[in-house]
Amino acid sequence: MPPTQAESVIKNIIREIGQECASHGDIVSETLVAFMVKAVVLDPSNGFNMDRTLIKSDVQKLVKLCVSRLLDSKNPSLDTIKMQVYFDMNYTSREEFLEEHHRVLESRLSSVVREITDNRACAREELESLYRKVVSYVLLRSGLGSPTDIKIVREATVPAIIHEAIPAITQHIDSQLQIAQDQAYRYTAILEKVTKNPLMSVELQPYMLKEALYNVRQYEIFLQIILSDIITCAQEVEMMTKQLGAQLEQLKMIVKSKTAVPTSQVFPIFISLSNLWTSFQDESVLISVLSSLTAHLERFLGTHEVLFPEKVIQDLLEEATVKTDMYRIKEHMEDRVHVVDFRKQEWLFPETTANFDKLLIQYRGFCPYTFATTDGLLLPGNPAIGILKHKEKYYTFNNRDAAYSFAENPENYIDIIKEKAKKNAELIQLLELHQQFETLIPYSQMKDIDKRYIKPITKSETSTQTDTHILPPTIVRSYEWNEWELRRKAIKLANLRHKVTHSVQTNLSHMRRENSSQVYPPKDVGTQSLREGSTRVPRPQIYIAGLRGGQTKVTKGVKVNLTRAVDET
Repeated sequence: MPPTQAESVIKNIIREIGQECASHGDIVSETLVAFMVKAVVLDPSNGFNMDRTLIKSDVQKLVKLCVSRLLDSKNPSLDTIKMQVYFDMNYTSREEFLEEHHRVLESRLSSVVREITDNRACAREELESLYRKVVSYVLLRSGLGSPTDIKIVREATVPAIIHEAIPAITQHIDSQLQIAQDQAYRYTAILEKVTKNPLMSVELQPYMLKEALYNVRQYEIFLQIILSDIITCAQEVEMMTKQLGAQLEQLKMIVKSKTAVPTSQVFPIFISLSNLWTSFQDESVLISVLSSLTAHLERFLGTHEVLFPEKVIQDLLEEATVKTDMYRIKEHMEDRVHVVDFRKQEWLFPETTANFDKLLIQYRGFCPYTFATTDGLLLPGNPAIGILKHKEKYYTFNNRDAAYSFAENPENYIDIIKEKAKKNAELIQLLELHQQFETLIPYSQMKDIDKRYIKPITKSETSTQTDTHILPPTIVRSYEWNEWELRRKAIKLANLRHKVTHSVQTNLSHMRRENSSQVYPPKDVGTQSLREGSTRVPRPQIYIAGLRGGQTKVTKGVKVNLTRAVDET
């Protein structure tokens, strides 16, 4: 099926599921429906084949299963999924939230800013109206309240409100965190008891105890994330409070009892105070959002009181020992892994590893061996006994025996956990299994995951051909590198020949300096060589003597050759 057609089919399925749930009086978001569709398809017990196109009967079956699960009001698994979807849709990092907050605020005030900057007031009434607009913008920009309230115009106490709000929200989160942890410890103790006595598993099956454990563990993780942000806000507020006090003291020292102070001295301090005030307001808004997020997460815990009343929990806890996570870690603190027992596996320890506490542990630090062998029991891993490094990933374990067993065949237990997550979709986010299920990655965690996990590389036989000239040439014929040529063209465009210029010069300003030049006329120049030179062959010089005769009657001539040799020339 083409991608466009497949996307259209999925949208129709989501829309049909949403309408079916609405007809039963339950309004669900499209994000939740989409997550549920993927969860139902991933569950192997539902019998969907992801490699073939869904037929009409498959679509009807999918819609029926999704509607049935979405309308189940007594299912901790559904509550966990709803909690995860809500948190993912409403939570963002501190930097992203403040950036979005500033962008929305500026967009809302753009019209007011335009009225102020475009104003051309001259009369007194117009200036007073402009002044009121400026005051209104300052109040709206600062978030103090309505500009019509004179009390708000006069004074506001943002830092004091923040100092009161931080301890209150921190105390509330701590109390909720303690309640969630106590529930998780008791559920874990009951499940450990069931593991030792298999006959109890049949009796506890209707209670969905493991799903309830996943619910409170996810709630605990979200509360810890929010609490970490609140602590960061408290640190920022404390630092800004000290800066505010220092700035005010400096301002008092400059002003004192003077009737007038230079602007250059006080204006930078006013700018710093304004920035600090804006930062206080940002922290106030952020704390308010985190507080609201915490309050909304509590509504996803309603099934615990229905499924597990206090009397039922007390009966199940008979002869069971409730242990905290810290107690479990201290219980096996000295039971460390011996590196000499492993040749191919790499183990990390606190005393031999830098940044040991900052390692990204798989499965949120829970023991993978215990989870795989007990069908989903969550026990915290103990990094002190040793962290296993397997394929550039790090794993912690509840005790040494679990570490040794997992290290013998890690891939086997990893596959078991993956198959378990297909049956319980809430485990994908709870245990951070997004690398195995890349289509269910939350938006808030998408940027933190390496791209090679998001888009797996598929191997196939392919061939490519590169064209010589893919794009048309982009040669700029009018380009000039010579600045004087550019100047000439600029003067030509300006057409200065048709312009009239006016100037006044004096003897002192003419050319701004005295210039003089001297001309040297050319003079006759000749050259003379020391001797003549030639390249001619010597001229023959042959004479005949005795032609005039002598005392005898017979004339005898003698030929004399006086031609010089070539090498003598």
